Amino acid sequence: MICAAARANGPKASELRFSLLRTLLEVFQMTRYRKLGYVELNVESIARSATFYRDVAGLQHVRQRQDGSVLLRCDMDAYSVVLHEKAPAGLKCVGLMLEDASQFEALHVQLREHGTAYKELSASECKLRQIARATRITEPNTQATLEFYIPADDASDRTFQPTHTRIQRLGHIVLGTQRSSEAVVFFRDVLNFRVSDSIGETVTFMRPYPNPFHHGIGVVRSGHPMLHHVNFMVTEIDDIGRALHRLRAQGAAIVHGPGRHPTSGSVFLYFLDPDGITLEYSFGMEEFLEIHAREPRVLPAAPESIDSWGATRDPRMGSVGEIEVATIA
Repeated sequence: MICAAARANGPKASELRFSLLRTLLEVFQMTRYRKLGYVELNVESIARSATFYRDVAGLQHVRQRQDGSVLLRCDMDAYSVVLHEKAPAGLKCVGLMLEDASQFEALHVQLREHGTAYKELSASECKLRQIARATRITEPNTQATLEFYIPADDASDRTFQPTHTRIQRLGHIVLGTQRSSEAVVFFRDVLNFRVSDSIGETVTFMRPYPNPFHHGIGVVRSGHPMLHHVNFMVTEIDDIGRALHRLRAQGAAIVHGPGRHPTSGSVFLYFLDPDGITLEYSFGMEEFLEIHAREPRVLPAAPESIDSWGATRDPRMGSVGEIEVATIA
C-alpha cells in the first residue's frame, strides 16, 4: 500500500502519501505497549485478601516477598496482582508493559516535553520486583502511580493453571477523578493511549497502543481520585454464569450484573473483595486494528449505554479504592 501511494500522482495521491507518512511517524515516535501488566493493591489484611484472591477470585498464588507483600498471577507473567498490607484499601500502582526496551526513549521524551517528572527504578529494585527496567510517574489528574516496564526474561520454568474460573488475563482498570477530561488528554497526548469510546462526559475507555483490546484503562468522573475497579478477562461466557452462583455461595457481594457493555461488547459481572474493592469478570471484548481503526464513539449518558441487559447497580460498586500517591522527585 505504501509503495502504491509512492508511485501514484495527483492531489489525492499526495494526500494519501502525507497521511501514510503521518501514521508511520506516529507509530515510530510515540510510546508503544504490549499490555496492562500488573496492578498493586493496598489491603487491610494480607492473609484475608490473599485467601480471597486465590480461593474466591481464582488467581494463582505465587509467593510472599520478604516485605510481606503477596504475589498472584492470572497468566504466564511473573505476577499480575500484588497485595500490600496497608490501610486504607485501594490502589498502590499500575504496571504498563512496554513493547520493548527502545520504548523508554520515546516515553522519556514525551514526559520531558510535557513537564512530567519521572523516576527510573534502580537495578536492585527492578531485580527484587522481577522486571528488567522500569520508569515511574504519578499521573497528574488521577494521582495514580504508573510504572512503565519490560519484564525480566525468566519465564522458562513458569506455569499457570486456571482454577474454577478460567481467567485469561488482567484486563483493565478504571480510575476516577474530578479532572477526567484532563486525564484523558494526558493518557492520549503524553502516553499514547487511544480513545475507543466514551459515555457522555462520564467515562472514557482507552487502549495502550497498539494493544488491540477495547480498553486497558478507563477514566470515570468522580468526586475525588480513586480506583473504581479492576477487571479480569475470562475464557468463555460459562465462566460468568458459574461465577455468579459460586460467588453467591461463598458470600461475596455481587454489585452489578450479569450484563453486557454496549461499548466493548463484553459480558460482565462485578463483585467486591473483602475490603470492598470492586472486581470484575468479563468475557469478550472488541479488538482494534493497529492502523485504520474505527473512530471512537460517544454514547449518550444513560443507563442503557452502560448495560444493555438492564441490570441494577449496587451503590457499593466503585465506592472503595483510595489511591496511594507516590512522590516523584
